Amino acid sequence: MNKAFLFDLLSTGSVSGSETVLEKKIYDYMQDKADKVEVDELGNVTAILNPEAPFKVLMAGHADEIGLMITAVSEDGMLKVTRIGGIYTTTYPGHKVRIYTKNGVIYGAVANSRNIAKNAELKASDLRIDIGAKDKEDALRYVELGDTATFDTDVREMLNDCITGRALDDRLGAYIVMEALAEAKKKGTTAVCYSVSTTGEETTGNGAYFTASRVKPNICIAVDVTYTSDNCGIDTADTGDISVGKGPVICNNPSIHKKLNELLRACATKLNMEIQTEAANGRTGTDGDTMHQTGIGVPFALVSIPLRYMHNPDEVGSLKDVQDCIDLLAEFFVCCSETPDLKPF
Repeated sequence: MNKAFLFDLLSTGSVSGSETVLEKKIYDYMQDKADKVEVDELGNVTAILNPEAPFKVLMAGHADEIGLMITAVSEDGMLKVTRIGGIYTTTYPGHKVRIYTKNGVIYGAVANSRNIAKNAELKASDLRIDIGAKDKEDALRYVELGDTATFDTDVREMLNDCITGRALDDRLGAYIVMEALAEAKKKGTTAVCYSVSTTGEETTGNGAYFTASRVKPNICIAVDVTYTSDNCGIDTADTGDISVGKGPVICNNPSIHKKLNELLRACATKLNMEIQTEAANGRTGTDGDTMHQTGIGVPFALVSIPLRYMHNPDEVGSLKDVQDCIDLLAEFFVCCSETPDLKPF
C-alpha cells in the first residue's frame, strides 16, 4: 500500500463538480502502472490493461466529496452557501473551512453562536463563512460564486490500523480500484481491465454514466463505502452486522448480479480472506446503479469499505480493509481472464 499517496488524496479537496486537482494526481500516479491512462471531458480518469482483449471488466470508485458551494456574499463580507451532496449541516458551525478558488485555497471560519447551536432545523442557507473580509467588495476580490468549501481537516492515523478524516467516502474507493488494477497487472491478468475514478457521484452520477457508456463493459464493480453497525451506525435489522476492520463488504440486493457475488466470494476463499455481507433493498445509492443501466444493461456487484460516521468530518475506516479490498479486486480481475458464464440457467 502506498500510504503517502493515499493520504495525499484524502487531504486534497474534491467537492463534487470540482475534482480536477485530485483527478490529475491519480492520472499522473497511474502512468507507469497501466497500459493506458485516459481522461475524459468531465475529468474521469480511466486506467486500462489489455485493451485488445474481448471481455471488459470495469471497476469504479468516485473521487468527489460532499461540501459547500458559495452562492452569495453579504454586505458585511460574509459568504453564503448551499450544500453539495448529503451534508450534515449541524456539523459545520464553529469549524474552520478551506475555500477552493481559482487562485488557490483561502481559509474561513463558519459562524457559530448559542442560538445557532440550538437550531436543530439548521439549513445550509443559514450558514455564514467568515473569511476576514472587510465588506462584500473585499470578499469578492478573493472568492467568486461557485467556489467550493470543505472542512479544514486532514487524515490522521488511529489505533489498530484505523484512520480518520473527511471524505474517505469515496476517495478510498478511487484509490482501491487503481491499486487493484496495478496489482492485477503484476499477477498477469489477460482480461480487459478498466479502473475509473469517477466524478459527480454525490450529486449527478454523470461520471459513471460517461465512463460506462463509452467503455461498454461486460460487467462492472462499484467500489464504495457502507455504514457499519459497530458504532452509531445502522440497525442490524436494516442491512446486517457490519464492522470496521473485519474485511470488505459484499452486497446482496435485487439489482446486484448473484453470479458476480459468487465470483467475489470464490476470490476471497482463494485468498483466505474474511469478508462481510450486507443485505439491502432498492437502489444501492452508488455508481453501480448508473453503470448498471447504460448501453444494453450491465451486470454489476458492489464491494464496500466499512465506514463509521459517514458524511461527517471524522469518518473512520481501516487500512486493513482497504488493503483487503485491493487484494480481492485484483484477484477478481485475474479470475475474469476466462470469460464467466453469467446467465442464471
